[in-house]
Amino acid sequence: MKIAIQGETGAFSHEAALRMVPRCKVVPCALSAEVFDRVERGSVDGAVIPIENTLAGSVAEHFDLLLSRDVFIQSEFPLRIVHNLIAAPGVNLRDVRQVFSHPVALDQCRDFFRKHRHIEPVAFYDTAGSVKHVIEKKMKNAAGIAAKEAARVYRGTILKAGIEDNKQNFTRFFHILKKKNVRPGANKTSLAFSVKNIPGALFKALSVFALRDISLSKIESRPVKGRPWEYVFYVDILRGDDEPARNALRHLAEVADLVKVLGIYPAAK
Repeated sequence: MKIAIQGETGAFSHEAALRMVPRCKVVPCALSAEVFDRVERGSVDGAVIPIENTLAGSVAEHFDLLLSRDVFIQSEFPLRIVHNLIAAPGVNLRDVRQVFSHPVALDQCRDFFRKHRHIEPVAFYDTAGSVKHVIEKKMKNAAGIAAKEAARVYRGTILKAGIEDNKQNFTRFFHILKKKNVRPGANKTSLAFSVKNIPGALFKALSVFALRDISLSKIESRPVKGRPWEYVFYVDILRGDDEPARNALRHLAEVADLVKVLGIYPAAK
């Protein structure tokens, strides 16, 4: 089974893909849009994408792509994130003046940069890709931040392990497919909706869940592209494909301008 990820082999998405879909063949992609393109075209069987982190928050681009593309969430998985400072062999921590990594990873290691003010954080397209970059270029004054697997794949040296700000650092990943597929035991639903900007509109939308004693585990808003000051709300409800949930969604469609179910899947334990 082919599973697309954004980033290089050795990235956290690579580890998550192997945990969620054992024995899959991981297909690295340079861009998130390419991941979704491959799923929609059917050149891969599915994809694994990060959706939110307990320290840095949501991956906004992936919420936008879930809304605009014809894909369906199959499952979720929380991966413990351990960030490692990795450099080319022979490089010491005292030599490092620049550290490359994905902006989200850099943001999760603020304490490290506060303690090492002579080191400049530099945004890079990918965590594992940053390690590949500093090692292939044989950079003697730079390092990357990535999973320990990146050190093994690109033959780097871990200068410092576990440099993330908080050890309760988890990223939630989604396994997405092209076709709707609700697994047995599915008890969680992700959806998106929008309402008119009038008094009480959001209250009415959320009341469809409260009236049926359906809990929300998450809600956030994202701006609508091309429509300034209008927003889409992304919601996770703790209910699967049962009658109360279906009734709530029918009721929501009556008061909302847009409703899209992004996935129905078993909640991660």
